[in-house]
Amino acid sequence: AKKAAAALSVASSNEKDSALKFAAQMILENADEILAANKKDIDEAVINGMNPSMIDRLTLNQNRLQGIADGILEVVAQKDPIGEVISGTVRPNGLRVHKVRVPLGVLGIIYESRPNVTADAAALCIKSGNAVILRGGKEAINSNKAIAATLRCALEKAGLPADCVQLVEDTSRESAHALMHLNGYLDALIPRGGKGLIRSVKETATVPVIETGAGNCHIFIDESANAKMAAEIVFNSKTSRPSVCNAAESLVIHKNAASRILPVIKERLDEKDVLLKCDEYSFEILKNTKNVATATDADFAEEFLDFVISVKTVENLDEAVEHISKYSTGHTECIVTENYQNANEFTRRIDSAAVVVNASTRFTDGGQFGLGCEIGISTQKLHARGPMGVNELTSCKFIVYGNGQVR
Repeated sequence: AKKAAAALSVASSNEKDSALKFAAQMILENADEILAANKKDIDEAVINGMNPSMIDRLTLNQNRLQGIADGILEVVAQKDPIGEVISGTVRPNGLRVHKVRVPLGVLGIIYESRPNVTADAAALCIKSGNAVILRGGKEAINSNKAIAATLRCALEKAGLPADCVQLVEDTSRESAHALMHLNGYLDALIPRGGKGLIRSVKETATVPVIETGAGNCHIFIDESANAKMAAEIVFNSKTSRPSVCNAAESLVIHKNAASRILPVIKERLDEKDVLLKCDEYSFEILKNTKNVATATDADFAEEFLDFVISVKTVENLDEAVEHISKYSTGHTECIVTENYQNANEFTRRIDSAAVVVNASTRFTDGGQFGLGCEIGISTQKLHARGPMGVNELTSCKFIVYGNGQVR
């Protein structure tokens, strides 16, 4: 991987883009083979009793393969970051100091049951000049092997080392543990998955870790909110794909709006049989309807990744911010409001990677933000924050030009 990274770091934009174009083309040409491999994973998941929403996360079909190919081509369309002069100055002594983007080097990615990550991560790494060692979960091993083999063929077809993309086929805990301790080989390790995986990597790894986010995403329904808009935003945020990190997990609603808006939201969520875990005030409003339960404190901190959402009522925006700050994972929070001042106050005070006004939390995504596919959504503050595209997979170096200056 280090040898391949050295070659890739000096590859031209045309060489990298050619590899990615071949990859997008070959993903579709090899669709039958990839889908057959994915069926093996799905069959095994059904036998093992995997949660239906997690099976959806694992599942590939022709449309999703097209989406993977389109995502790769969106990365091709991005500007090559490598060699970009970020800033430049001329010092009083005549030295010209340039700050230039360079690849990170060799990246490790540990992820769970989403085989699209194999293609997304590899595409972003190739574009940004990084070699990548991929270690997916056992649930998607057959899918990952088929996709990785396709990507390696595309690299070779473009004249680049196949080892720019490598897949660890051993899905034991030992292989993950070994990857976390590849000091001197890995320049950074990125976990992408549930909070258990992310916590394990963060606590165990001795190599640098870029923490991507578990998503306890909140939607605050302000007193002035439009009921129909609120219902549509909550419905989309919670039910379009409940197993992903930008799905809403917590609904916070102003008490003065609860009796007016909560039943409208509930009626919409009933279409998908979403279970609402309610605090005392909201439970009283909804207690004669189906799919309602009382919430515990633990429920407000939970990333359900399922058709379940917690409900908390608050007296004002201050209490909403306090509640969200206590339970947030720093991923995405939303306010639904018709009050411009409250919208600005919410965006100013909420400390998360993305803060949304009057739109679905599901928009926190590299593709939706114009980055192409993403390698993950960082919820930390050092190095990168939010959806990570090609620029976030780079570092910098200083190049200094002189004409004989000495100090």
